[in-house]
Amino acid sequence: MDLQGKGALVTGAAGGIGLAVVRALRTQGVRVAVADRDVSGVEAEAHLPGDLLDPAYADALPGAALAALGRLDIVVNNAGVITRGQVTETTDADWALSLGVNVEAPFRVCRAAIPLMAASGGGAIVNVASCWGLHPGPNHAVYCMTKAALASLTQCMGMDHAPQGIRINAVCPNEVNTPMLRTGFARRGFDPDKAVAQLGTTVPLGRIAEPEDIADVILFLASDAARYMVGALVEVNGGKAVA
Repeated sequence: MDLQGKGALVTGAAGGIGLAVVRALRTQGVRVAVADRDVSGVEAEAHLPGDLLDPAYADALPGAALAALGRLDIVVNNAGVITRGQVTETTDADWALSLGVNVEAPFRVCRAAIPLMAASGGGAIVNVASCWGLHPGPNHAVYCMTKAALASLTQCMGMDHAPQGIRINAVCPNEVNTPMLRTGFARRGFDPDKAVAQLGTTVPLGRIAEPEDIADVILFLASDAARYMVGALVEVNGGKAVA
């Protein structure tokens, strides 16, 4: 995977998977622009803090990354939120947040990035969807719906923009040992360490994913090693089905 000297934009860069992606890319010699509400603690070549719920910010991100890095070869739409509950338990605020971050933001970032990439000969976009978007599970209605939308958008864009030399794929994780997952357990009164360990017993590989497990697949999809992959939805789940 020769990524030396390429330029990448990563959203949700301050989270568990985002940090792992940034580190993996920079280890390969990629210059990275990072986007999140607070990126002060993220080592990268360019810092582009902001709120993805702001349409103007999302629209401008690819151009800002290009200006900061001098090139834009890779975009990783990693930012995401998880809203638990059935539809009858979902508030308008839950709905707006989930749609805004999980669907509208990657749509806007892709819409702005594709012309820039096409003008320079192509590139790779990797969206972070979810196994739960492909195989819906209980009590996550809006989350599953938004990740299904992102998966479908990935497939459509993959077909539409492959002729421009832009490969668009998605990675679809199951549970990942991130601060977001742990915070969710703590909020519900569970001990995060015990809850993560218990989840691991439900996975054929014996543990839930670490952020690096997902980052390595994203790195692959962003590289020429995945040069013939377009519109793929790659499940990274340790063999565990959504239940």
